Amino acid sequence: MCPLVQFFPGRRMDRMLVCLLLAGMVGAEVQEILSPECKQFLYMGTLPRGLEEQPFKKICQFYAGKPRFITLYDTFSRIPVYSAYTFKRSDGFKKVDVPWMYEPQLSMKSDSREMQHFPSDNHHRSFEDSQAVLEDYSNSVIFERGQLNPDEHQGDLDDKAATYTLTNVVPQVREFNIGPWKNHEHTIRQRLNNYCRGTAYVITGITTSGHTIRRENINRLGIPTYLWSAYCCTNFDHNAPYSERSKFPAFAAHGLNDKVDNRVQEMTVQQLEIFLKKVTYVDSSFQIFYQNCDPATNMLN
Repeated sequence: MCPLVQFFPGRRMDRMLVCLLLAGMVGAEVQEILSPECKQFLYMGTLPRGLEEQPFKKICQFYAGKPRFITLYDTFSRIPVYSAYTFKRSDGFKKVDVPWMYEPQLSMKSDSREMQHFPSDNHHRSFEDSQAVLEDYSNSVIFERGQLNPDEHQGDLDDKAATYTLTNVVPQVREFNIGPWKNHEHTIRQRLNNYCRGTAYVITGITTSGHTIRRENINRLGIPTYLWSAYCCTNFDHNAPYSERSKFPAFAAHGLNDKVDNRVQEMTVQQLEIFLKKVTYVDSSFQIFYQNCDPATNMLN
C-alpha cells in the first residue's frame, strides 16, 4: 500500500500517480541490500519485516568516515520512519555542540555518503524536495526537532554528533519531547546501562495520520501521531531485580505526540507490533526484531 494515500486522503488517483513517480525515483535504492558495516546496527543483521513494499529509502548514516546508525526515510513526508542503532553506555549528558546536518544521499546532485552541515546560502533549495531543512522548523511554535536516535544513547562524541542530522528528526510537540518521551529515554538508558551485558539494538519510529507542517503554503513535514521504541538485548543480567529482568531480552513502548494524554506506555514488543498493525501501514507480517529477539538465535551475542 502506498503511504501517500493514507497520509493524505482524497484525490486518490492523483496520489497514486505521485506514488508511482516516487517509486521510480527512489525505488532502486530502497531495495538495495545493506552492507555488512551497516547491518551491525540491526539484531542478526535484519531489518524490521513488513515494510518492504513501501517506497522508503534506507540510509546508512555516515559521519567522520564511519557508519553510525541506520534510518528508514520517507522522502514524501520528509521525516524518518524509524532509526535503528546500537545503544552505547553513557552518562546521559550532552557533550557535543554541532550544527544540524542534512543527508546528501537523498539528493540526486550528490553521491557523497557523509552527512553534511547545512550551507549558509540557499543551496538547500537543491535538496529540500527530498528531505527536511532548517526553515521547516524555524517558525514552528508547537513543534521542535526530536531525535529518534537520541544523543544520550550514544557514548562516543562522534556517535553523538551523528545524531544531529535532520534525517534523524521528527516534529515533536515540545511538552511531549521534554517531558514523557525524554523521561522514557532516560529510563531506557539507565536500564541498558545497568543490566544489558552485551549489545543492545534499539529501533525507534513513528506513526502518522496526515497532519503536516506547512511552509509557504506547501505541505512540508509529516507530523507523527505516536512515537514508539523497542530494544533487544539477549545478553543481560539474570540476577537483576524481577521488575527489570522481566523487561529482557526485549521490551517496547509508545507515546502520543501531544500536549496532553501523552503518557509513554511500556509493553512487550509483540504488543507494540499488534498496536502498529492497527494504526499504520505495516503489513500483517510486521516484526521489529528477527525471531522476536529470541536469545537462542544468537548465542554468541
